[in-house]
Amino acid sequence: MNKTRLADQPYLIRPCTIVYILLITLTILSWLIGKSGISGLHVAMLVLLFALLKGLLIGDYFMGLRSVRGLWRWPIIVWLFVPGSLITWAFFITA
Repeated sequence: MNKTRLADQPYLIRPCTIVYILLITLTILSWLIGKSGISGLHVAMLVLLFALLKGLLIGDYFMGLRSVRGLWRWPIIVWLFVPGSLITWAFFITA
């Protein structure tokens, strides 16, 4: 059985680990914004942007769609874009 050592791997920290840390950071930032009571249209759009970015990162790195071309990648992008656009539109027409 051939075991590879950590030193033999090309990355010291794997890209999925970096993405996971970024996801946790964005989640904590969203929670801190909500906990602090900051409000306003721009703050709501920032939290929505965090959510959309997290969805894209999950699709790309944890669902394995980063290297996929064509039809398989579009449902995730459309699924994030359409509700995100509708929510943004709803916020802007009520502001």
